[in-house]
Amino acid sequence: MQNFSKITFVLLIAILTVAALAQTTAPGVLKSEFIYETAPFPECHASTIAESQGTLVAAWFGGTKEKNPDVGIWVSRWENGKWTTPVEVANGVESPSKRYPTWNPVLHQPSGAKPGPLMLFYKVGPSPSTWWGMMMTSADGGKTWTKPVRLPDGIAGPIKNKPVELSNGDLLCPSSTEDNGWRVHFERTSDQGKTWTRTEAINDGKEFGVIQPTVFFHKDGHKGGKLQALFRSRQGKIVESWSDDNGKTWSKLMATSLPNPNSGIDGVTLKDGRHLLIYNHVTVKPNKWGDRAPLNLAISEDGKNWKAAAVLEPGPPEAEYSYPAIIQTKDGLVHITYTWNRKKVKHVVIDPKKLSLRDIKDGVWPQ
Repeated sequence: MQNFSKITFVLLIAILTVAALAQTTAPGVLKSEFIYETAPFPECHASTIAESQGTLVAAWFGGTKEKNPDVGIWVSRWENGKWTTPVEVANGVESPSKRYPTWNPVLHQPSGAKPGPLMLFYKVGPSPSTWWGMMMTSADGGKTWTKPVRLPDGIAGPIKNKPVELSNGDLLCPSSTEDNGWRVHFERTSDQGKTWTRTEAINDGKEFGVIQPTVFFHKDGHKGGKLQALFRSRQGKIVESWSDDNGKTWSKLMATSLPNPNSGIDGVTLKDGRHLLIYNHVTVKPNKWGDRAPLNLAISEDGKNWKAAAVLEPGPPEAEYSYPAIIQTKDGLVHITYTWNRKKVKHVVIDPKKLSLRDIKDGVWPQ
């Protein structure tokens, strides 16, 4: 029976691979590809992507299995029309006899007239309730990296999704903890990670257990005005909060109309002011884990009313397309990466002007 199950799984992956490579026909989808075909690690998860020095850089954690001590942080760059072979740039080795797993890398390229080096945040530790934050930087677009530095106690860095730059130049990092319920807080640095401050948790972890925020900009241009944060939750819905003071204080958490099967999400405010959200549109009951397929792209002008924009991966339900990351590059295109069945990292390129939008009625994704 075990052999049959293994053979069935291998056949399923083969079928999904063929289907995945064929799914490039949805309106607005320009490219859909794997960042790598083979790698020295059997599993991967939690990818991130950034634009740095005119190219793309992607990272993720990979190893035998999530939580295994051999899990390290791997990086690939878009170079000469293809992704480079993944290279391990960080791990949790502390001594010849002690090694911890690494988790959730997050890339960020500071902007401005004199942008700083590319930043890579990640976590090290036995579990999400006990891990600690680390940071390293690259001055050459991800080719080489500085020695990792541990962040101050109580500072984890952006926990899954990218930080955002505020109008005053501060870097606002959406973060969360899992040691006393699922709770969200926000960290900030004004000097590219040298010094830090943080808010207290904005929720008690009881009414809403939420983690892994993603941040949108509203009003007054792309980097100013009101902020909106959306969260992964245990309550079967994507949950939201709003800030009128650049992330210092946040409103009471409220459930949105969008479902969430306890899976990571990410979003980006486009240059035209609209908001793109990538997530698994899967309905589940509160405190239940749901499927991580399909993988959906929705768009909104106000952060409240969302329209269906694309299905990047339709399924089947037993597949896993999860932990997406999304950015808009200088040319206006949108780049997305996500976990593909824990075996590969998928990269999708979107032209947001060509997306075909449809209404989401009563929380049901349109057929």
